[in-house]
Amino acid sequence: MSGKGDTTREQIVIAATRLFYGEGIRAVSMDAVAEKAGVTKKTLYYHFTSKDELVAETIAARDQPTLELYMRWFAETEGTVADKVRGLFTRLGRSMDTPRWRGCGFLRSIAELANTPAHPAVKAGAAHKKRFEAWLETELRGHGVAGAAALARQLVILLDGATTVMLIHRDLDYVDTAGRLALGLVEQARKTGRA
Repeated sequence: MSGKGDTTREQIVIAATRLFYGEGIRAVSMDAVAEKAGVTKKTLYYHFTSKDELVAETIAARDQPTLELYMRWFAETEGTVADKVRGLFTRLGRSMDTPRWRGCGFLRSIAELANTPAHPAVKAGAAHKKRFEAWLETELRGHGVAGAAALARQLVILLDGATTVMLIHRDLDYVDTAGRLALGLVEQARKTGRA
């Protein structure tokens, strides 16, 4: 595929991502995606044979950039590993504190497609969540935290829970509370590891 073909495909994915995130997957037609991307439907279907394929691609395209964002937040937060985990919640809260924020795109997509668990977008979203958990486990283990696998899972539950409750209430105190809980869990695990 030529460079122009790659650009057109990326243009379609960017347009679809914005529409699906802003309006919901089921509410957005392929006509709307083609219009937003500035391409014909024929061009759209040349790159994506179905809406399901396009939805899955939009989820997969957000995987690595989202992981890299969390990695950067973790690395930029100074202090102990517990402080770094707390920093994830602080930075997440800042990113959510805007009228344009509509929740976690991965969770929203999975929820919207919950009646089709074999949908490729559901699988892509679940794979992202597993990669994030594995990265967090690796970081915890690298910092000598005991029970890194179980703790990473607990932290993912807190992060996703904070994101969901923030979407409901639009109150950063929920994210801050989850961050304080996460800090305590990591500090306790570090003490256990030194015992």
